[in-house]
Amino acid sequence: MSPETIFRVQLILGYVAWLLCFGAYAMPKLKAMDAAAAQRAIATLHSFRIFGLVFILPGVVGPNLPAQFGSFAAYWDLATGLLAILALLTFRVRRLFWVFVVAFNLVGVVDLLMDYYHAIQLGVATNPGQMGSAYVIPVLYVPLLMITHIAAFYLLLRRQPNHAPALVSHPATS
Repeated sequence: MSPETIFRVQLILGYVAWLLCFGAYAMPKLKAMDAAAAQRAIATLHSFRIFGLVFILPGVVGPNLPAQFGSFAAYWDLATGLLAILALLTFRVRRLFWVFVVAFNLVGVVDLLMDYYHAIQLGVATNPGQMGSAYVIPVLYVPLLMITHIAAFYLLLRRQPNHAPALVSHPATS
């Protein structure tokens, strides 16, 4: 198999494995929590996105990793991680907490979608070895990040019958 094929297979199977794991273990627990606690758990995971700076760290990634890919991925990951940290720090100030929850999820999804776009445009998958040890980020970490962003939006928009209202209020039903 070519390196590009191996990379694509690992990326797809990373999504499959995380979807199975997340669906069986994490999502049922998140749905059982109150809205703020569930978002706090997701923000905790995303607070580690500061790790994305490795995409611009010489010696960690190869010299032929396209700079446009590495810089965008690194700085948008950093922004997402910092917004998630701000969400965690403002947990007791709920209005601010919710603003940061929405912000880190929006910035995070844009980051991941644009990273995929840049990777395709710049041919990153044709030579995935240039990611060096950062290779594990797109095949193991990114699928979980995208899945948790989708879960966060789902949890933000769903009806909260027995808990404090989520971001969107729904009219009462009779």
